[in-house]
Amino acid sequence: MMPIVTISCTVFSLDRIRPLIMLLMLIPIASHAEHWDIKQLMHDLAQVQSSHAFFVEKKSIAMLTAPLESSGELIYTAPNHLEKRTIKPKPESMILDHDDLIIELDTQQYSPTGNQHSSQKYHLQLQNYPEIAVFIESIRGTLAGDLTALQQNYQISLVGNINSWTLSLIPSNYKMQAIVECIDISGTNDKIQRIKISQTDGDSSLMLIEQQ
Repeated sequence: MMPIVTISCTVFSLDRIRPLIMLLMLIPIASHAEHWDIKQLMHDLAQVQSSHAFFVEKKSIAMLTAPLESSGELIYTAPNHLEKRTIKPKPESMILDHDDLIIELDTQQYSPTGNQHSSQKYHLQLQNYPEIAVFIESIRGTLAGDLTALQQNYQISLVGNINSWTLSLIPSNYKMQAIVECIDISGTNDKIQRIKISQTDGDSSLMLIEQQ
């Protein structure tokens, strides 16, 4: 009879303490979520060494009745290489490598024998275009998880949690303040899913990003 009593008591005890064991197992997860903040977000983003994504971008312009839509792909290699390759409605590309920006635009020429396509390429040094540099740094700095670089040009706020967050960047540079009202970058975990740019003149753009 003694072994039966011993086994019965053991099962009874495990059933009683099982909820406590499960609670203790959840404590590290709850603690991590509770202390998640912008530094943790930047740390998570900085761990991404490369990414390839598709995008759909809609630009709302006050003088137009419907938004302009484009789509293509984004390629990122940490920490300083970013490519935006537009496929529709016509091929375009922007390639950022450190402080060199190469823009290639498709041009269409009309002739009696039919339309002819060619491309024009522009090579810019960001140091000569500080306003463009500040804007690009908002995207590159977020992808690289470079909080210091972002704080040099923006007032930053973060809302949400690790599963659904929005990083709001308000320009501190007075020249940028005259153009851009706010840049909202949203995502989940270490993936950016949406970039919204609100301009002071009422125009805006919304880019939806789907990771490949």
